[in-house]
Amino acid sequence: MKTTKHILIALLVLFSYSCKKFLDEKPTNFLTPDADLTSPKVATAFTLGCYQNLQGLVYGQPSSYGGNTYNLMEFMTGKAGSDLGQTGFATFQNLLYNNTSFYVDTWWQRLYLGIGACNLAIQNIPKAIQPATTTTNQLATAKTLRALYYFYLVRLYGAVPKVTVVPTVPTAPNLNLPRTPAKAIYDSIIIPDLQEAAKSTLPWKDASGQVTMSLVQTLLADVYLTYAGAAINGGNQYYALSAAASKAVITNSGASLFTSYTDMNNPANKNGGEFIFQVQFAASVPAPNPLTALTIPNYAGISKYSDEYGSVYPTPQFIKSFAPGDKRVQERQFFYTKYKKINSADTVTFRNTYIYKFFDSLAVVTTAKSDLNYTVYRLADVYLMYAEASNRAEGAPNADALNYVKAIRTRAKLGPLPANMSQTDFEHEVWLQRYFELCFENKMWFDMIRTRKVHNDVTGNWDDFVGHTTVYGATFAAKNLLFPVPKQEIDVNPNLLPNNPGF
Repeated sequence: MKTTKHILIALLVLFSYSCKKFLDEKPTNFLTPDADLTSPKVATAFTLGCYQNLQGLVYGQPSSYGGNTYNLMEFMTGKAGSDLGQTGFATFQNLLYNNTSFYVDTWWQRLYLGIGACNLAIQNIPKAIQPATTTTNQLATAKTLRALYYFYLVRLYGAVPKVTVVPTVPTAPNLNLPRTPAKAIYDSIIIPDLQEAAKSTLPWKDASGQVTMSLVQTLLADVYLTYAGAAINGGNQYYALSAAASKAVITNSGASLFTSYTDMNNPANKNGGEFIFQVQFAASVPAPNPLTALTIPNYAGISKYSDEYGSVYPTPQFIKSFAPGDKRVQERQFFYTKYKKINSADTVTFRNTYIYKFFDSLAVVTTAKSDLNYTVYRLADVYLMYAEASNRAEGAPNADALNYVKAIRTRAKLGPLPANMSQTDFEHEVWLQRYFELCFENKMWFDMIRTRKVHNDVTGNWDDFVGHTTVYGATFAAKNLLFPVPKQEIDVNPNLLPNNPGF
């Protein structure tokens, strides 16, 4: 397998990771083959290497125009448009993608590179001569991030090769590994890694953006919620486990909802406030956040960016599906429809509604380099996970679940919930708030395949996933629940066959 062979590259470019606070001392770029693996600095280097490929959750193919991995999950929902033909949008708009399509191979490669870095760290960290608690917490970090990478993999592709060790040369085992069922990946890697990390003494908060106990428990909550759902059907007990994990985050993380939505696109608030875990970017080096430029209307002339991509924006039907008075859909909250032209007093009115969530005003007006992080989890997400999981586990919404949904609705300037909501009605309300609150944060597609339901923005109904027709006239089939294994991987490793149904 091509990407598994990448794991043989044991000398990682560990220190291009953008959060400079992670180290007090700037090391050299590479670990040499004769590096002293008992050095605490080397153990730290291996730990930091686990973070590097997180930027692959946003960046995709740097040599390809518009090739950001972020696009894929938004295009798939049928609730996004694109101004940029080079994104391959039409292929996904019409559900005509295959195992050679844009993004399908990039996601696979990026995630396995992340897994390889984590495996390398897990293998080498115990060799360091350092306090036991340091080793435990570094291993907890590596295992948490390995679980995160695998969690994306199984949701995207289902059965995938199970890689937990670093092959050695020349006695490397056969690298042409078969696929392991998704449930077995959950049971043998994702859940045990997170359960082990939960035993560590990782802090609940970290201002520099490193892995915390808040991430461990949030990821457990998400994993358990997904495991209980349609893909695995793990059983009702996993809803209870999900609720317990999310409740621990709510209680201990110290996170609180931002007062204003625009606090989320203020670089001064990185890694704090509502944010549980973010991928680190910096306006300086090695790479600024690409999402500001990616979501500016194409050729709008409102920014210092030479490229204004218009790569992803909401459909008119999605915008109209928000409740009247919902603050999130008001100008310069989650979206915007006009902006001042750069170096001019004129205001440009766009032909579509565009995403404001990733709008970095300093970058737009001055630097063309966004300092925003990319959010993987924030407290509103955790509130809604708790509400959904506890409602399922207990058969009805409890007081905490109602209060957490109320908090999200109150910030959106929405009225109170109806009294005495049934379990189903409350679940639908939670799903709807996830759609609106977390829109364009790469959450909706995973919710759709987890619940097997899609909100119909025209009728207001909850359609079955299989059979739902998007506003573009494309109809989801069972094959669309998983992406195909990339052809370039199968060409190297025929043991990856058979591919997912329909491909």
